[in-house]
Amino acid sequence: MRWNRSKLLRRQNEWVLRASGSVALTLCVLTGCSHLHPKPVEKYVYVTARQGFLHDRVAAVSNRTGEVTSGEKLVVLGRARKWVQVRTPRGEVGWIEESKTADQEVAEAFDALRVKHLLDPTVAAATARDEVLLHIAPGRESKSFFRLAEGEKLSLLKRATVAKAGAPGAAKAAGAPATAKGAAKDAADEPPAPVYEDWWLVRDAKGDTGWIYSHLIDVDAPDSLERYAEGQRIVGAYVLASVDDPDSGILNNGVTVTTVPEYVTVLGPYKAGLPYDFDQVRVFTWNLKKHRYETAYREHDVAGYLPVTIEKKTDPYGKGADASTPLPAFSYKVLGGGEVIPAPDPATGELTPGKLVTKTYRLEGNICRRVIAPGPAPVEFHAEPEKKEPVKRKK
Repeated sequence: MRWNRSKLLRRQNEWVLRASGSVALTLCVLTGCSHLHPKPVEKYVYVTARQGFLHDRVAAVSNRTGEVTSGEKLVVLGRARKWVQVRTPRGEVGWIEESKTADQEVAEAFDALRVKHLLDPTVAAATARDEVLLHIAPGRESKSFFRLAEGEKLSLLKRATVAKAGAPGAAKAAGAPATAKGAAKDAADEPPAPVYEDWWLVRDAKGDTGWIYSHLIDVDAPDSLERYAEGQRIVGAYVLASVDDPDSGILNNGVTVTTVPEYVTVLGPYKAGLPYDFDQVRVFTWNLKKHRYETAYREHDVAGYLPVTIEKKTDPYGKGADASTPLPAFSYKVLGGGEVIPAPDPATGELTPGKLVTKTYRLEGNICRRVIAPGPAPVEFHAEPEKKEPVKRKK
């Protein structure tokens, strides 16, 4: 029986295909068909504690299998009873408390917060008072991630006011239903006023962004101005100009300061939950004869909001030679007349004031003059000063 060449080649190809199929089927059985069962995606956690140890088991008595530090990325291998089994980049395997870690979702939320506020202007500078954690939202119950070192420099971006968790009246502050109109209610049955606390959105030198409790930071202000605060809290201090005085008497690490800065400061009372950022503005200039700071401008009882802008500015509405000369100037915003003092948003804690009036002043020598168009000035909101009860004298 004769076979032609084409028929033999066709039969040979059929044998090769059958053999290849058998080999592929054998490999699929042996390997478990990895393309049908893809490799599970690894999950990660990040260390939030300053330092921690891995343990070989979840028990009161265990052996240490490794050491981790803040911010380290770990692969999750398992979970049990508020513990996480992880593997370090060095290959160390062990268990760590879940409270000392943050999930991948938290890390992504912080990254989104950083991107959202990447270009926000700095309203004031501050320093971390202690080793603290940054939170994803205002409030002590919110998730935390980044750890700041004591003395780390921070840029303040904006403030939020929230009711203190667990304090009397917190439920009322969160938006309890109002009493029906006309319903009589005894004053003694009123719930206690909520206790508020302030939080600041901050950005560190690395660009990490998050919320921090206001009592854990100190706003940067020179010590030479603290004695002029008169019991008020300095919310922000900004260098407006500088003068040369070799006999200033101000020491910096034992060296006399010859170039003395002049400041514009905004101040407020030592109280959390205020519906404004500051209620007082003061400009401190340096007296070359007496070698001390003096007040060149002062304004009380305003509802002011950050930021304060520093620039050099001309006065297009002024007269004289100095009007066309760029001089140090500052601007700030206050609540307009007829507006209602804003309340913090129950969800975010942020303030959204109504109409704001921008006020700009130039420093002409030791005098601050307002830059304003001719005509009546915009109406501003001014808080009424507290009435003091008369002191009853004993007969």
